Amino acid sequence: MSSRLNQLSANLQKALGGKISKLTSALGEISIECTSADYLAVCLILRDAEGLRFEQLIDLCGVDYQDYADGSYTGLRYAVVSHFLSVSLNQRLRLRVYATDTDFPVLPTLVDIWPVANWYEREAFDLFGIMFENHPDLRRLLTDYGFVGHPFRKDFPMIGNVEMRYDPEQQRVIYQPVTIDERNNVPRVIRKEGVHHG
Repeated sequence: MSSRLNQLSANLQKALGGKISKLTSALGEISIECTSADYLAVCLILRDAEGLRFEQLIDLCGVDYQDYADGSYTGLRYAVVSHFLSVSLNQRLRLRVYATDTDFPVLPTLVDIWPVANWYEREAFDLFGIMFENHPDLRRLLTDYGFVGHPFRKDFPMIGNVEMRYDPEQQRVIYQPVTIDERNNVPRVIRKEGVHHG
């Protein structure tokens, strides 16, 4: 680790102590993990503590770890990964926190700490079904109003559940079951016999 990363790591350990459940350094960046119970406290410390001062939340996304590592992963299924920037100290940090309930994943909202979390969390809700407790306006952001399911979940059907189209007779948009025929998307390779490729 570089001296800057060593210093950031030391500052994180000093400010957060036992609230960090994992700290790793790879590719010139530090990543930490915390429990969902410590999530808000950790984020407040990341924003306000001397030596950290992560004033900006620059990204927040949902992750579905179902079938991760070719199915050998046995941890919690849903996580939220946030990326922070300290403009004043010129440093970056990644934070991962797992939702403890797979059937109904819930984490606290970060909107009161970083207002920009609003739309990021709406996107994670829309695409992954992760709920954010105390979010001021948690509703779908990218999918349509009548959309069923969360399309970035690993178990979401590849062709979806419903399709929408404009019906000229009813003069409105209607929803109906998907009518796409399954097809094979594997390309065929045709080679001349007797020709060796190498």
